[in-house]
Amino acid sequence: MDQAKGLRDIAKTDVLARRKTHMPSHEKQYPRVIAVTSGKGGVGKTNIVGNLAVAMSRKGMQVVIIDADVGLANIDIVFNLRPEYTLRHVISGEKTLEEIMITTRHGIRIIPGGSGFANLTRLNEGQKLTLLGEFESLADQADIILVDTGAGISSNVLYFNAASDECIVIATTEPTSITDAYAMMKVMSKEYKTRYFKLIVNMTESEKDAKRVFGSLSNALDKFLKDVVLTYLGHIPFDRRLQKAVQKRSLVLDEAPDAAAAKSLETIASAILHQEKSDHTRGNLTFFMNKVFQTAT
Repeated sequence: MDQAKGLRDIAKTDVLARRKTHMPSHEKQYPRVIAVTSGKGGVGKTNIVGNLAVAMSRKGMQVVIIDADVGLANIDIVFNLRPEYTLRHVISGEKTLEEIMITTRHGIRIIPGGSGFANLTRLNEGQKLTLLGEFESLADQADIILVDTGAGISSNVLYFNAASDECIVIATTEPTSITDAYAMMKVMSKEYKTRYFKLIVNMTESEKDAKRVFGSLSNALDKFLKDVVLTYLGHIPFDRRLQKAVQKRSLVLDEAPDAAAAKSLETIASAILHQEKSDHTRGNLTFFMNKVFQTAT
């Protein structure tokens, strides 16, 4: 096992070196890496990730989801799947990324991360090299990569938010959710120089309520963090049909595609896809994982 792993690492070193030397960045259109995050738990983040992935897939996109929520890795639950292996088995050299990925009936591929991301700062150079090589292979398999982060401002959440091309923040109308969303954006801007965020307001009674949340956050950012830009992506109304889908370990886009929440999710997915790739997007998935590691040091 150790000998095979060593040979694999040497091969990956050679492949990555040749790619860096011979493949200019303009020759390939790399996938957009979008982190979906929140200041606090319980705001429906993972369910939104799953539904957005389905909506994007139905629009012809190849979608990969990275489950980077260390504490509550549960993207597989909303698709009613049970992964046998996780990223931990890739880091140890037991499995390849291809071998641990699970595919939904929609054609969406999921990377079960979980505890595999728990100790990024403790990975040795060989383990980092393994991950870099494996993630580079995703460049040919995805148009959109959705990173389902944890909630709050723990180190792992911040690492993935900072490394992604785009950062979508999920909030609700609850005061604690708004406060925690602001706190997370403040930490991201102060510690990692992140300037651009996008907002989805979940479980609203009306769009007016959602716009009020956006206005409150925008005003606070303008007052205290003048160089931070927040864009409103849309809102998702409170919908009992969505709640019933969650209870069935399913998605509202599958269970009730005509529901108000489903229509809002489709609209938001379209808005994301129609936006240009961010100006600060700089590269491929090797760059993404490198940036995660650099942030974690």
